Amino acid sequence: MSKTVTIRLSNEDYKVISSVAKHERRPISNFITHRVMEAIANMNTVDDSEMKEILSDKKLMKSIEHGRKQFMQGKGRFV
Repeated sequence: MSKTVTIRLSNEDYKVISSVAKHERRPISNFITHRVMEAIANMNTVDDSEMKEILSDKKLMKSIEHGRKQFMQGKGRFV
């Protein structure tokens, strides 16, 4: 079941959002929903440069592997 949410926008913000939504041929509500969900999805991912940095950090990788082994042995808990 869908929910109705009211938001308050400045005139300037409304003009920008309305213009981009119109350009994408979307209703404003669909545009806002789509962009918010897209931002949430991107918050939970790592881009290629971040992953390269993580993988090159030997101390961090050793710690991650240690934690994974403990988890596999049933030690600790996943949070």
